[in-house]
Amino acid sequence: MTKPRVLISDKMDPNAAKIFEERGCDVDVITGETPEQLIARIGDYDGLAIRSSTKVTKEVLDAATKLKVIGRAGIGVDNVDIPYASSKGVVVMNTPFGNSITTAEHAIAMMFALARQIPEANARTQAGEWPKNGFMGVEVTGKTLGLIGAGNIGSIVASRALGLKMKVLAYDPFLTEERAVEMGVEKADLDTLLARADFITLHVPMTDQTRNILSRENLAKTKKGVRIINCARGGLIDEAALREMLDSGHVAGAALDVFAEEPAKDNVLFGAPNFICTPHLGASTNEAQVNVALQVAEQLSDYLVNGGVTNALNMPSLSAEEAPKLRPYMALAESLGSLVGQLTTGTIPRISIHAEGVAAELNIKPIVAAVLAGFMRVHSDTVNMVNAPFLARERGMEVREVKTERAGDYHTVIRVSVKTDAGERSVAGSLFGNGEPRLVELFGIKVEAELKGHMLYIVNEDVPGFIGRLGTLLGENAINIGTFNLGRREAGGEAVLLLSVDSPVPGSLLEAARGLAGVKRVMALAF
Repeated sequence: MTKPRVLISDKMDPNAAKIFEERGCDVDVITGETPEQLIARIGDYDGLAIRSSTKVTKEVLDAATKLKVIGRAGIGVDNVDIPYASSKGVVVMNTPFGNSITTAEHAIAMMFALARQIPEANARTQAGEWPKNGFMGVEVTGKTLGLIGAGNIGSIVASRALGLKMKVLAYDPFLTEERAVEMGVEKADLDTLLARADFITLHVPMTDQTRNILSRENLAKTKKGVRIINCARGGLIDEAALREMLDSGHVAGAALDVFAEEPAKDNVLFGAPNFICTPHLGASTNEAQVNVALQVAEQLSDYLVNGGVTNALNMPSLSAEEAPKLRPYMALAESLGSLVGQLTTGTIPRISIHAEGVAAELNIKPIVAAVLAGFMRVHSDTVNMVNAPFLARERGMEVREVKTERAGDYHTVIRVSVKTDAGERSVAGSLFGNGEPRLVELFGIKVEAELKGHMLYIVNEDVPGFIGRLGTLLGENAINIGTFNLGRREAGGEAVLLLSVDSPVPGSLLEAARGLAGVKRVMALAF
């Protein structure tokens, strides 16, 4: 049997190559090549191990005729065209937890450097000055640290800060009161955190929900004299607004390891008072690089030799025997989870997955993982079926699994329920005769719909003329309707409308729809 061939195209710990060889793979370590050289070479390989330098573009994937799997030693996969890799049948994996401690420690180091103005004091001292009276720092003991993001890295930062005798406020949509107590932090909404924190550190991924989370408006809500640290992702802070607030003194200092545009060889923040920066060093320790290199080698070789799937971003973890039966159920489960994630706001302390009828006879674990992946992917593009259950537990979310073998209106049903401030809310779906997943119930209202592509969700009063007014509005804005799905509790009562449309719905149209008579809620959905 021919051994799988793996190319390591970026510099990583040499023990990674040894792991590939020990586990039955042939491996070549060829780094620093141009895109053209990689394209010419990649067709010979079954696996590709990378860090951040190699760009896996459409052109590379088109040339990778044998490629089965890409492994990123680290968490960020911005350098991989994941949708195109999926269309080519290439699995994309990352190692999301290998550098957590290192990144958390870098955030703490940046906080100390800000508090005591260490970089500038060092530079002036080495320049021959002795500016002993020129620097008046602040203690961190007794200060309040505002944590934006309380996941894996954020929780480590919180534990270190508590050891420094700081008070910790945490803002995270997934953080429950129980998990906050367990961590020793105070759960807070974003406005409260901004108003009370002496230091703010960010630990969230870059998503539509977190982009510019420290906007000009939110920066203005911070306490005067706040110090801000970002070792997560560029683009979470309005850099121009931050510069203005550093110049004015409202923000006493900022330390950034990441920027909206990298490499950041020119930036509006450069030269600002008490501004510290590093060139994306959050994961740059010997220990972290060894960890992620060994993990990616183990994951890729396991997949290539044994078919095991770990930390895949575009493929569920399934055995060969279960896959044919479970695949359509998992597609349904992920869509239902995504629907609930997009339609609910605030903390979700509990999520229940209920398999009814034929579905109750199956292994529910992959179905649960698919629901959680769909639910949590709304907030993070690095979530997958492998790490979604871990992330749910980490945030203190209770996950319930229920099986009922007796069938109801449909021979097989997956139901997803979440506990919200407004009470229990649930959606349900089934598989139709051709195996296609369909929504069959939405928040207690019977409605059949295919969850696919761009959709418009509307809750309105069931009154004559509404559908005509909505259709006119969409037509005037060149939005073409694909499918039209309507359900209602009772004649003249509350109705739910799900439209599939051929293009994304702009925000201006959503606002116009909210202004139509009888409309209670309007949201754009994407699947």
